[in-house]
Amino acid sequence: MSFLDSRGRLFGRLNILDLAAALVILGVITGIFIFPGTSGKGSIAQVPSEPIEVDVIVKGLSVLNPDGLIQQFKTDKKTNIVIRNQPAGELEVVRVRELPRNILVPQPDGSVKVQPDPRPESAYSQDMILTLAAKAEISETGAVVGGQKVKIGTLFELEGDNYNFNSSVIDVRRMAKK
Repeated sequence: MSFLDSRGRLFGRLNILDLAAALVILGVITGIFIFPGTSGKGSIAQVPSEPIEVDVIVKGLSVLNPDGLIQQFKTDKKTNIVIRNQPAGELEVVRVRELPRNILVPQPDGSVKVQPDPRPESAYSQDMILTLAAKAEISETGAVVGGQKVKIGTLFELEGDNYNFNSSVIDVRRMAKK
């Protein structure tokens, strides 16, 4: 019995092309599972986390009880955030500042005065600035929270037990390590 017959089969049973294909498939499977490499890791993954504070502004939020919502932020001290439709974790609410609802009133002499908004519907609209604390990876291009870059202008979706609304980042500060 010869090693290779006239049809290209080893020992008359196994085709050489089938054997080569099986070895390539076995090599690929071994390469994927035994030596996966670093394809799943980004360069940011090795950067240590640092504390940051992020100020977000909320304008014209329609809410039946604005004082209750502000009190909820002050007592709960936590909110979930979503950045670019991706959940980015839970952040600590450090500070809540209410912004007054004002209107410009022209005066007879041509000047303008700022006055509190007298319209009844303004009682159900809230403007505020929230300061949120987070641990962020600091890369060459800025802070990264929950795998998403955070810069001025980034939209944050704030989500809690009874609220879900959008806000815009107006400041990002690195904090001194404690």
